[in-house]
Amino acid sequence: MEPVTTDLFINGVAGPAAGGATYQLVNPARPSEVVGHAAAASRDDVDAAMRAAHDAFPAWSSLSMAERAAHLRHVAEHLNADAEETTARARLLTREHGKTLFETNIEVTRLADRLAQVAGFADRLQDDDTVSGKMFDTVVTRKSRGVSLLIVPWNWPLAILGSKLPHALLAGNTVVIKLSEFATLAPAQTIMKIAAMLPPGVVNLITGDGTVIGDDLVTHPLVRQVNFTGSIRIGRHVMQKAAENITPVTLELGGNDPGILLDDAPLSPDFFKKLYISCFLTSGQVCMALKRLYVPRAIFDDVIDGLGAVMDNQMVGDGLKDGVTMGPLTTPQQKRTVEIMLEAAAAAGQDIRHYGKIEDEADFAAGRFLRPSLVINADPALSVVRDEQFGPTLPVIAYDSEDEAVAMANDSDYGLSSSVWSDDPARAVTLARRLEAGFTNINSHGPTAMDGLSPFGGVKQSGIGRNFGHEGVRQFQEVHSISGQSGQIF
Repeated sequence: MEPVTTDLFINGVAGPAAGGATYQLVNPARPSEVVGHAAAASRDDVDAAMRAAHDAFPAWSSLSMAERAAHLRHVAEHLNADAEETTARARLLTREHGKTLFETNIEVTRLADRLAQVAGFADRLQDDDTVSGKMFDTVVTRKSRGVSLLIVPWNWPLAILGSKLPHALLAGNTVVIKLSEFATLAPAQTIMKIAAMLPPGVVNLITGDGTVIGDDLVTHPLVRQVNFTGSIRIGRHVMQKAAENITPVTLELGGNDPGILLDDAPLSPDFFKKLYISCFLTSGQVCMALKRLYVPRAIFDDVIDGLGAVMDNQMVGDGLKDGVTMGPLTTPQQKRTVEIMLEAAAAAGQDIRHYGKIEDEADFAAGRFLRPSLVINADPALSVVRDEQFGPTLPVIAYDSEDEAVAMANDSDYGLSSSVWSDDPARAVTLARRLEAGFTNINSHGPTAMDGLSPFGGVKQSGIGRNFGHEGVRQFQEVHSISGQSGQIF
């Protein structure tokens, strides 16, 4: 299969980086296979993209919210109209990323759904608010910020783009999108299709090494908003650099999400399948995946047996092959991170159980694969519990009281998502209110448990601000109050 090449997309035109540089993407299931090359942008390319977005902003922001919503609906309708081309992009994403074709098909098609969904927010958001007092009347308006920089990670690039791009556009902003260098090709093709259906300069695409151009993007004087999804380490750096220009930031950062099973959790086969998906979708490489599981001691063995049975039915291998349900980890660094955590747990005498079948032993040895595993009654002091694994391993910890479970769940620097599992929803919601997280699911967890209508984001070191929902649009607007003496303006 011939390698794919993707360009930058600036001011309505696709083209190579100014210096002609590219970088290589390989198949994590077969690292000797070159999937393609992407344009490696320079500082000059960054400046050109920012200026294109800045120049396009006055016309785009002057449209009514209803008119911008119509553009979003048009893009949503036509983005995946060519079924053969859409399938080809999904297969390309599996080859460069590693996740299964089942998952990439969901990701590639869901972006259009998000565009249409956000367009539906226009009626609710387009009107001003009014405030009346004894002395003054005030109109509270919300205005587009300007150029928004959207920085997207490699694990679910198009799904995460769907949590911010439609919202930025509906709010009246123009955008520059920076993709990860570990998942570029299919996302770049998708973004170019979107950008080509909008006025030139409204959507611009930059690809390249974040260590080379990241600071140039964040500190560019034309940027009026930075929306970043990624690790805490990089998010902290983005916030520091954005502070140089007092640029507002929205940060969706790492999560080490706890899930608490209550003693009335329905331990059925369907329950364990849902629990498995909550933990191990995309080989566990999901910021909002369930990453620490707290189980009542009385049902602990039953939970290990039930979850382990589902895990043992998984097939690990190349995500394009029939029957494969878990692909490789995307980067060698991420595989090594998980291996180090498991090695430390083994050295501490922990019971580590590996599950699943290997589709091809040769591929498994050469690729970035790990079998799914459980760390049984893990020591809470271990890194596999304290830190985000972002891979196919799950520490399972017994507890004796709900207070103990809540204390352990909240004993973390993270606070992205969480979940409570119970046959009694009212009981589960009561406990959920005690958890330190930006989002809590009842009897589910992770991206399959989100509909995009509610605000999503973290507390503590898991982030600032919110994506998704109506609040996600508001993140891309500035508040402007216009006030006069009572009776003057309304």
